[in-house]
Amino acid sequence: MKQITLRQSRHSDVETIANLRAIVLRNDLTRLGRFDEQKVRQRFRDAFDSDHTWIIEADYSFVGCFAFKPTLEGYLLEHFYIHPAFQGKGIGSQVLKNLLGQNNVKGKCVTLNVLQGSPARHLYERFGFQVDSEDPIDVYMSKI
Repeated sequence: MKQITLRQSRHSDVETIANLRAIVLRNDLTRLGRFDEQKVRQRFRDAFDSDHTWIIEADYSFVGCFAFKPTLEGYLLEHFYIHPAFQGKGIGSQVLKNLLGQNNVKGKCVTLNVLQGSPARHLYERFGFQVDSEDPIDVYMSKI
């Protein structure tokens, strides 16, 4: 497993992350009949918050990102993307283990949503996330 580091994002990271989002979500959104090259990027740009978004690096190279935002009940995990070239190498598991193991997160509710049929759902289930609800596009999950 590669040694990963996290750094807080900067506003200058927005396009790099928006492009990664388009790459990572392309297959699932196409399967769901929802992929639009411009909208997938713009939707991220509109929601981007550098204060709560982290860049994942391995050997000083950009490999992914995630946003972890406080909510009234706990935290919202969103925009968790690992570049396809680095998927399946334990990076997502390492990030989740570190995130969920933080003292300020333990015992709090962490929520997320994942696209229907996405392989990422299995990762979340391995970490104890359970389905709260779902619709034809999204599966909403949480873990305490």
